[in-house]
Formats: sequence, structure tokens, C-alpha cells
Amino acid sequence: MSGVNLSDFRVEAEDLLDKLNHGLLDLDGAVKKNLKQDPAVINEIFRAAHSLKGICGMFGFSEVGEIAHKLEDLLDRLRLGKLKLSADGLDAMFEVTEELRAIISRKANNETIAASEIEGLKKRLERVEKEKKADDGKDWLKQSGVSEDILSVLTEYEEHRLVENIREKMAIYQVTANLDLDTFDEELIVLQKLLKEQGELITTLPSAEASSEDQITFFLLLGTERPQSEVENQLGGHPVTLKQIPPGQVQETPVSPPTAPEPPVSDLEPAPEAPEEGELGTVRSLTRTVRVDIGKLDELMNIVGELVLGKNVIARLIEKLRNQLGFGDFGIELYKANRNLERKLEELQESVLEVRMVPIGQIYDKLRRNVRKLARETDKDIAFISEGDETELDKLIIEDLADPLMHIIRNSIDHGVETREKRLAAGKPEQATIKLRALQRGNHVVIEISDDGAGLDFTRIKRKALDLGMIAPGSEVKEEDLIQFLFVSGFSTAEKVSEISGRGVGLDVVKNNIGALSGAIDIESKAGSGAKVIITLPITLAIIQALVVEVGKETFAIPLNSVSSGLVVKPEEIKTIEGREVIELRERTLPLLRLEKFFALDPGLKVVREEIYIVTVGIAERRIGLVVDRLLGRQDIVIKSIGEALSGIRGIAGATELGDQRTILVLDVVGLIEEATTRISGRVRVEAHTHVS
Repeated sequence: MSGVNLSDFRVEAEDLLDKLNHGLLDLDGAVKKNLKQDPAVINEIFRAAHSLKGICGMFGFSEVGEIAHKLEDLLDRLRLGKLKLSADGLDAMFEVTEELRAIISRKANNETIAASEIEGLKKRLERVEKEKKADDGKDWLKQSGVSEDILSVLTEYEEHRLVENIREKMAIYQVTANLDLDTFDEELIVLQKLLKEQGELITTLPSAEASSEDQITFFLLLGTERPQSEVENQLGGHPVTLKQIPPGQVQETPVSPPTAPEPPVSDLEPAPEAPEEGELGTVRSLTRTVRVDIGKLDELMNIVGELVLGKNVIARLIEKLRNQLGFGDFGIELYKANRNLERKLEELQESVLEVRMVPIGQIYDKLRRNVRKLARETDKDIAFISEGDETELDKLIIEDLADPLMHIIRNSIDHGVETREKRLAAGKPEQATIKLRALQRGNHVVIEISDDGAGLDFTRIKRKALDLGMIAPGSEVKEEDLIQFLFVSGFSTAEKVSEISGRGVGLDVVKNNIGALSGAIDIESKAGSGAKVIITLPITLAIIQALVVEVGKETFAIPLNSVSSGLVVKPEEIKTIEGREVIELRERTLPLLRLEKFFALDPGLKVVREEIYIVTVGIAERRIGLVVDRLLGRQDIVIKSIGEALSGIRGIAGATELGDQRTILVLDVVGLIEEATTRISGRVRVEAHTHVS
């Protein structure tokens, strides 16, 4: 079997498993709160399991198909009301789905799967099958008041949904629709959509009779808690009549009997669904979306990057030509041609970047599953709320973001959220809340993870820092400085090691991972009122604009999305506070960092300057001023790795090539900010630098 086919199988299978997990999470919320389980959700995950079984059959992965078939049977029994779904049963389905994902990944890599693994998954699902429901549906059907003509043609699933609506004391309405033969299919779809907005559409049946030769009559059963007048108002303007079916009263309704049994669902195709309004599906519309491997997009982005560098070279040569020959006719034509090339290249660049952008909501389900699992392991009642799932980031950034977010949430559950007893004693609701929020701010995306737990214990953090010799006894340390200790490798305030945290590995790893994405991380907390972790990330790391500056004999590029402004100050405006140079800027103190001293550069010929150039840079709310000698202008750059040998240099994010084919270093703004704002307390200097390679 070709590698391409295996890759296609893996992508399709993972999409279906994502749908399964998403639906199971929705069911979990209903089971936890003892709410009605949404039949649409159950149908969605049933179809996902059915489709998974089908593609496994297509690709010859019979052992994986067996598990998918077992899942499909369970979900079919659930949708028919024959299975009682418990929290333990959901646990088993979650575990099987995740292990199935790992098995599919291994199968796609041509690895052998042991028969014992498959049998183990089967046995877990068999335990779920034992939770059965008593079936008294036939008695409910007899007392429903629905005519025997209708009952005789209902499918088993439709019978079950009718019974469930009656059990839940929903009103049952019979909708009669006389539709034109030429347009009945489109009109019926619109009508079904309207009825679904009112409640549950139990069935749609064609009648044996019609009001005229050019019409066809349909009967639809609707279960809803809304009064008849409200439903009638919503259906106003449509050729229908509405009649409530009182329990125990038979309505004589001419319904065409089925001419043949329902065709079985294909093992390779999911059951068809009626398209929504505005989605009258055609073959053409189904082919407008294609999957593209991220590796191909990377290759395309690299080509665009090389074109950007080539454009910079051409622009540089045109500048040299103009300086030597002036602006003649030839120079003007060449300039115009280059400007047109730049515009088209910008459009190409934006288009490729747009293709790489995906919603951050892709990783929300994974986080929800982990919150659910950790909450059960720690015996804590936790509601997970997510917002901004449509916020977009570069695909590669999102892939590297899931683990840091999970580290933070794990710490929040283990350290932040109190036990049920402590929450009640503190006057808090028994159920804790963890909220994940994403929003776009300019060229950055801000992600906030907050909880309503106990907050940071600053007394304990300070005591631990004293024990480790990080601060001198008796020294005064601000809370914002104490927070920085949490990002130091090996620093932990946990009194005992647990399976979740307390091993001294966590926030330092998170900080390094976020730093590798050119992002920044901050924590806000108030004792007793929870904590908030704020992550700020660039939307993309592919091709960016940079401000090129000169310091001594060296040239650097500063990512423009981190630049706030440029200042020119006089030497006497610079002050020194606690050994650090600062200036006053709009009633705020701005720390300065002299790049010449930081990198120990050769200053070249010493010139006494009457004015000093300062570039203000910042991520989130943190700002510093970088002292430079000259501003050389903006340029599109492609950041390249500087290799393992130089990857540990503080304040360097990578390298890039300029239009004159010189290679220069790109500054790591986050690392420079942390260096400029690091405090020196007592004997030990606390460093929490971000290194980017």
C-alpha cells in the first residue's frame, strides 16, 4: 500500500476520532449534570464510528475496524435507548478512542499491532455493554395517540425518539405540508430546518394522497415544549397545517406504506444527512476544499521566503544603480517593475500565510479531555470554559502550543483549585472553574488561562526561594519578582510529589517552549481569588517585517511586531536607578538596554553623540528601550536557525539575510526584556531567559 494512501487514511481517521472525542465530551457534560442527552450529538458520533469502520475496511485494517465496529454497536444501542451511559462507561470510550488513535498512527507507519491489544480494547467496551435499560417503549407507543398508519412505518430509531419525547412530556405535533412537485425537495429542506429550530423533528413521511395532481403531501412529527401558537407563528408563510396529537386519541392519517425495507447502511459510506438551508449540495461544492500536508506548505513558504530575499537583493541593486546613474528612463522602468513584483509577492505571501492559519479551537477538545481526566483523578469538580476558539494562529505554532497549555492547566488543577471541602469552607461554589480565552491583538494572539482557586501563596514562594539561596535573608522582594522564581528550573513549592505535579518540572519547560515560539508568559494572582496565566504569541513565525539597526560595527534585525516606537533623546535625559539606566516616557519608567554592552561588541570609532537613538520594544505590557547607533529601515526577513553551537546565546532568535547578501542576527525581544528587567537580590541572580533557535 502506498505511503500516500496510508497518509490519507491517517488524516481521515484522525478527523473522525476528533469528532468522536468532541461528541463524547458533550455527552460527558450531560451525564455529569444529569441532563438530557442530545440525540443529534449521539447521531453525530455514531456516524463518525460508522465511517471509521468503513475506511478501515477500505484500507484493509481489519483489527482497527473491529474496534470501530464495536464502538458503532455501542453508540447504536445508545441512540436507540437500549444502553445506559454512565461516567465509567464514558471513561472507557474515551480511553479506547485515544488508544485507537495511537494504534492508527502505528498502523499508518506499517507497525505491527499485537492481537492482545485489540482484545484488551474489546473487553473494555464489553464492560460498557452491561449497562442496559429496561425497554417499555411499546407500551408508550400504544398510548401515544399517534395513528397506527404512522406507527407502522416508523423505524426503530424514530419509535425510540417518539417515546423519549412523550416521556419528557413534550407536546407532539403533526405537521401536514402540501408541496409543489417541481420544488418539493428544496421546500422540504427549508421546512425541516425550521421545525428543528422549534424542537425535535421525529420523522418525515410521504402521504399516499395529495391535495392536487401537481403536489405531494408530507406528514412530519415534531416534539417540542413550545406552545402551538408559537410554532404556528414560526411556520407562518409556509403551506402547512399544524395539529397537536393528544395522548390516547388516534388521528386518521393516510400515509403511504413502505414499498420496500430500508436499504442497509453501506459499510463504506455514512448515512446521508439532509443538507442545511443554503447547502443544497452538489458534486462541485464538495470538491472546493482539499487537504494539504503541512510539509508541503512549509516547502511552499520556504520558496516564498527565498523569493523575498531575492526581491531584497533586486531592490538593493536598483538603489545602487540609481546612486551611480541617477533616475533615467531605464531606472524608472526598472523601479516600476520591481514595485509590481513586490506587490504580487506580498499577495502571494499573504495567501500562503492565510492557508497556514488554523483556529486555535483545534486543540480545545484535547484540553477538555485532559481536564476531565485530571478532575476525576484529583476528585475535584471542575467546569472548563473555553472562548475564542475561532482565533487563528499558524498551524506549526498551534502544534507546539498544546503541551505548554496542558502544563499550565495541570498546575492549575493540582495547585490552584482547592478540594471541595476547602472551597465550601471559603464560601466558594463546590464546582471550580478553569477558563481558557484566546483573542487577537494586532499581530499577536493573547491566550489567558484563569481559575478561581486559591491563587499563588507568595509566603511559601518566598520561603522556598530563601531555602534555595535565591534571595538574601531580610530582603524585600515584590510579588511580581517572586512570580519569576516559578519559572526557574527545579523550583517547586509542592510539599509532596504527586502523579500530576511537584517534581520540579513544569513552568520552566513551559517558559522555554513559549520562548521558542517568540512568545512571552506572565502570571497574575491574588491570594484566595485564583490566578491567571497570560501567553502572548506572534500570529506567525514564517516571514516577518523587521527594523534593521546598527550597533557599533554590527547590524541587527528587530521583529517589527515587537517595536512600539523610535525615540531620540539627549544623554542627560538618561537616569540611573539601582544600577539600571532608565528614561521617563509618558509618566512611566522605561528600562534601557545598551546592545553594545550586552553583546560586548566592538564599538568601532568612538563618537560623542549629542542625540541617542532608542527603539522601544515590548511584548504584552512589558516594555524596554534598546539603545542603537543607527536606524537602517524596514525589511521583510525570513528567520533561519543559527545552529546548535550558537543557540544558547541570550537575546538572539536566529539569523537572516539582507538585500546586500549580508547575514545578520535577529534579536529575541522577549529574552532582552527579561534581561533588562531581571533584579539582582543578595548573592544570587535569578535568570529566566528565553532562548530561541
